[in-house]
Amino acid sequence: MNKIASERLSLGLTQEQLALMFGWRQSRISNYENGTRKPNLNDCRRIVEKFNELGSQCTLDSVFPPIPPKE
Repeated sequence: MNKIASERLSLGLTQEQLALMFGWRQSRISNYENGTRKPNLNDCRRIVEKFNELGSQCTLDSVFPPIPPKE
């Protein structure tokens, strides 16, 4: 599961505010946060870049942790 919601909340943003920064609908952010939809790599990078522009100090791996391999 990604950590978009926790990073977004730490910046004091609503889903709507974050979505508007990308020209997306609020539902897209909601779907990303709840796992209904998975962002592509480019969108992941854009999200992390925007968070960092807004004052966060996150990385791609901290917001979108790698899935450990199954044994």
